[in-house]
Amino acid sequence: MTVDSRTPVAAVDAEPGRRAPAPRRPGKPRGVTIAGVALRTPYWVFTGAVAVIFLFPLLWTAVASVSPQAGTNQVDGWGFGNYTTLADYQAGIWRYLANSAFVSLLTVALTLLISFLGGYAFARFRFPGRNLLFLVTLAILMVPYATLLIPLYVLLNEVGLQNSLVGVALVLSMFQLPFSTFLMRISFEAVPRELDEAAMVDGCSSFGALWRVLVPAVKPGLITVGLFAFLAAWNDFMAPLILINDSERMTLPLAVSNLRGQVQGVVDYGATEAGVVVLALPCVVLFLLLQRHYVRGFMSGALKG
Repeated sequence: MTVDSRTPVAAVDAEPGRRAPAPRRPGKPRGVTIAGVALRTPYWVFTGAVAVIFLFPLLWTAVASVSPQAGTNQVDGWGFGNYTTLADYQAGIWRYLANSAFVSLLTVALTLLISFLGGYAFARFRFPGRNLLFLVTLAILMVPYATLLIPLYVLLNEVGLQNSLVGVALVLSMFQLPFSTFLMRISFEAVPRELDEAAMVDGCSSFGALWRVLVPAVKPGLITVGLFAFLAAWNDFMAPLILINDSERMTLPLAVSNLRGQVQGVVDYGATEAGVVVLALPCVVLFLLLQRHYVRGFMSGALKG
């Protein structure tokens, strides 16, 4: 078949007797219409308003932490006088940051390890009383957090872990485990059994199939569990308040709370706002970095349910 160089390509590709499709006009994106924009505008306005409502307190706190305030180290002009007050408080902000980081990372490690193994066992093994044991684990969520702190204080005192950062991490891990185990169970159940069975047919052991096949498959769930555990431990105030007596072992939330009324009961709002900013920064950065995995971790459980 001979094609004239002047013949449009669309006309050559079209079947005989059928009109060739009209070329799309340049400059007009496909699928964008006035009606579609009008229908989406309320959604954009609503989500934008919600974003402003949630972001405004953070922005206001960040601005107030560097603005001049009476009765603080930042009286004249804009600057970081409030952060200087925070940095020089008692043992110093770096000590309290290190305490909070230690408690948070230990809580994350314990929560990930125990919930990973527990979720794997509940999802892949059949044993008598499995569902009853799982319900008992979830029942911890129904117990108010504060009611268990005094018995735990007595228990930790008996084993020598009261007034210890390790004891605080153990308590926080205990309260994270029910939800974390639930999330890991549904993450494992969302993975077909044929994957680990095929790995074992190819020569992998049970541990090899778990490490090489299942761990990558449930990585979004692991990241979600770790993020939740970190945020809960980093921001927790009640457990360090009850369990910690030594000022040098305080976590950052407890130190900021003590700092706000250090001078004759007068609240130092500037230093408090600086402490809130320092507390919020790691949480915001981690959430933004892990947001994609965080959403996938929840979606896997939603699709399974």
